[in-house]
Amino acid sequence: MTEVTEVAAATGATGASGANGKPAIPRRTSPLGFVAKGLDGLRRAILPMVAVAYGMRDETFGLLTAVGLGLLIAGVAVGIRYLHWLRLTYTVGETDIRVESGLLSRAARSVPFERIQDVSLEQSLIPRLLGLVEVRFETGAGGKDELKLAYLTQAEGEELRELVRARKDGVGLAGEAPVPAADGTVSTPVTEPASEPLFAMDTRRLVTFGLFEFSLAVVAVIAGAVQQFGDFFAFRLWPASLDNLTDLQDGVAGRFDWLASAGPMMQFIGIAAAIFALLVVGLIVGVATGLVRTVLRDWGFTLDWTDKGFRRRRGLLTRTDVVMPAHRVQAVKITTGIIRKRFGWHGLSFISLAQDSGASNHIVAPFGQMEELAPIVRKAGFDLPADMAPWQRGAVEYRVDAALLPALLLVPAAAITAVVAGPLLGVLPIAGGAFLALRQAFLWRFERHCLTGRQLFISKGWLAPELSIASRIKLQSVEISQNSIGRRRGYATLHLGLAGGKMALRGISPQRAYELRSAILASIAEKDFSQLAQ
Repeated sequence: MTEVTEVAAATGATGASGANGKPAIPRRTSPLGFVAKGLDGLRRAILPMVAVAYGMRDETFGLLTAVGLGLLIAGVAVGIRYLHWLRLTYTVGETDIRVESGLLSRAARSVPFERIQDVSLEQSLIPRLLGLVEVRFETGAGGKDELKLAYLTQAEGEELRELVRARKDGVGLAGEAPVPAADGTVSTPVTEPASEPLFAMDTRRLVTFGLFEFSLAVVAVIAGAVQQFGDFFAFRLWPASLDNLTDLQDGVAGRFDWLASAGPMMQFIGIAAAIFALLVVGLIVGVATGLVRTVLRDWGFTLDWTDKGFRRRRGLLTRTDVVMPAHRVQAVKITTGIIRKRFGWHGLSFISLAQDSGASNHIVAPFGQMEELAPIVRKAGFDLPADMAPWQRGAVEYRVDAALLPALLLVPAAAITAVVAGPLLGVLPIAGGAFLALRQAFLWRFERHCLTGRQLFISKGWLAPELSIASRIKLQSVEISQNSIGRRRGYATLHLGLAGGKMALRGISPQRAYELRSAILASIAEKDFSQLAQ
């Protein structure tokens, strides 16, 4: 039994004919596509093969059984992929593109060109080695509802992207567009669109960026691994049961008998040395993993300005080619770190309607100086804040409550700790509450906002400073909320709606919240959102 599901826009486009009214010819993806998917399935089967081989290592034919099982899995995967490839076709019509797929249950999806916001190309490792690309048709639906074709050759993918963009822009509808040949191929020569380089990262910049991508989480992972697999090492970092410092000393000394006879001071030195070694190893591994992750993600990073918008290409193993139209950029975000800021390094991303492999934020300049980011911000239609911008901070009551509430919650914890473990340890929760209170008072200096005639600026953060710039006419909603404490104390939160993300101003006075909402709503009503692309 065959079931066909048609998904189309309200325009009623059918895509039954191509250029000049001739019937559109269904086409298949590249024959190497099912090979790439089969190899990917084989890659996923490696770990099960290793597990089977290890479990049957004492058997006479254990290794042969594991290899045979892996080959069987790979063969079945390739066969299934081949059947899927036979049953998948796509048709580029005069007004839409149609994709049909499925073995037992057939599904068809038709998307008009006017609904396609952009076409991007993506290459993971195996398809890239085979010269294949995955073509993604961005419709604004997001997630699994986006249309994609995997896989086409590099030339076919670029040809299809340019053809869809031409049809979307109304070029070739009267006969200029190429007519597919009998085998479904398109012979249109693809010319690289004229572009203006905006930003790029060479190898030196990439390595410098990778050194700043160190994560302290690596230290915690290594510590957990040492504890979990302590039997493979000479000692555990800490014993399984730790009640006090004596247990920690005994846990370490139990692994080193000579350390046990050296006295408490040497035991303490041994513990300190082990922790120091852990930190050193964590630092080395953290820097190495950050560097590798950065190189794999941002190798060959380039950002160009074309007649379609911002074109970003990056990636070593997985190569992506994404175009971001400027009119769809709703806000920009500039981020940095307390150490990076000392050296003048910042990152720039767009909050956009476009899709970035499942993420709504487009990173357009991950590691650059402000003089490099400023032209990109201007190209997107935004301005950086002026030196004399009228910045305002939130309500003092909000900061006081944010400082006192965590401290008050720690008072019962301090009392319980003092009774159970002694007065000395009972001071620790109180010290933690004092630290949280001082932290909130300190952060109040760095959280501020500014409303100008065109934009809204929101600045926050000390360890990780962040500046968000939103266009008043591109915001889609404004909402004011107050919890029970905020109503009593006199502060509110202003939520700003964006299709590609969220922004909020927390802890501002209700009067200021209503002023901002009225001003932003007036800006939104001034211009039709559909006219922003013009």
